[in-house]
Amino acid sequence: MSLSCCWFVVFVGVWWLPLMLVVAEDQQGGDCSAQKCGNVSIFDPFWLTDKVTGRSCGSQPYQDFDVSCLNNSYPALRAIPFNLGFKILNISYEQRSLYAIDLGKLDALQAGNSCQALLYNTSVKLNRPFRIAPVNLNLILYNCTEKDGAAAAARRDIHLELTSVRCGNQWEVLARAGVPHDATGNYSNYALKGCAAVVVPVPGSSAGASASDYKQLFNDGFLLTWDPPLRPSILPRKFTRQIIFKLVCR
Repeated sequence: MSLSCCWFVVFVGVWWLPLMLVVAEDQQGGDCSAQKCGNVSIFDPFWLTDKVTGRSCGSQPYQDFDVSCLNNSYPALRAIPFNLGFKILNISYEQRSLYAIDLGKLDALQAGNSCQALLYNTSVKLNRPFRIAPVNLNLILYNCTEKDGAAAAARRDIHLELTSVRCGNQWEVLARAGVPHDATGNYSNYALKGCAAVVVPVPGSSAGASASDYKQLFNDGFLLTWDPPLRPSILPRKFTRQIIFKLVCR
């Protein structure tokens, strides 16, 4: 009796993680206990990169929560590319909030005789999980030519203060304090003709403070909140089908 043989095609589904995740897991540090930078304790979901190995704490650190320990004295939160980040003053893990300083704006204001432009509102620099708390007030910095700055000061002299920032005889920076937070980011009512405006949050407790105290307002920081990050376990896995050719004979 002769055998009759048939080929059958069998599809087998296989769940697998991308190879890059497996490799990445081997490249991460294993100790995720609380770490310290200056006077600030760094807990989950934040993480510090190991200064010796260059590896992160844990196998799957949360994106956007990486923190650098600058000069071994204070932690700094990353901002959008090509911008200085945010100095962290303290963190409340229970309330998912932290006080921070916009290092880019502070650097420009401390430079004094500088032509470094104040281009971005602080809110633009934040990565997605973080939001400016509505309890903050705002300090508005006006980048004006000397002529426009003098005209603006004449129109609103009780609200505007001249800062120490200069760019030769090209422009000067004026400050206005006590501007309420606007959830939509619309501050057009505070625009000055001929001046570019940049909005920087300051503590809500600064109500009534003078714009002449702009340096202290900056150094007091402002309140940020964050959304809880997605757990790494819910990251999508890939599904592939493996084709098996099977010979069956009868």
